[in-house]
Amino acid sequence: MGTADVKITLPLNFNQIVSMVRQLPYKEKLKLREMLQKETNPMTEKDSILTHLASENVLAKDWLLPQEDEAWKDL
Repeated sequence: MGTADVKITLPLNFNQIVSMVRQLPYKEKLKLREMLQKETNPMTEKDSILTHLASENVLAKDWLLPQEDEAWKDL
């Protein structure tokens, strides 16, 4: 049996977890914060990149119009 097959459930309440986090070294707290941000972010980094790429083609239709060039010529 590998370590991935083992699940341990510990009955901890919020205050106990906060107490444990306060005991972590600073660098470990930063790692925990990063992990929590990723876990609670509804849009993953991959999703935001895909959204950007999908939007680029749609926006390019407007960007490539002669009227757009005219509007920006003095800048």
